Amino acid sequence: MTPNWRKSSHSHDSNSDCVELAAFPTGLGVRDSKATEGGHLSLTPDAFADLLACVKRNSLQSRVHEESVA
Repeated sequence: MTPNWRKSSHSHDSNSDCVELAAFPTGLGVRDSKATEGGHLSLTPDAFADLLACVKRNSLQSRVHEESVA
């Protein structure tokens, strides 16, 4: 099965900071739209929901730092 990768409708061709999403049987895939052959990050639905919540709160950087220090 070939995944159907999608970009946000808010993305523009000139914007180089885009990610693409695809549904998989076990969750979601996230990849860099500029490096589509470079693989993807697989996330469970719960992990994806956590990621989105962090992005919306703009707290992703602090969480990454906390986990890397631990």
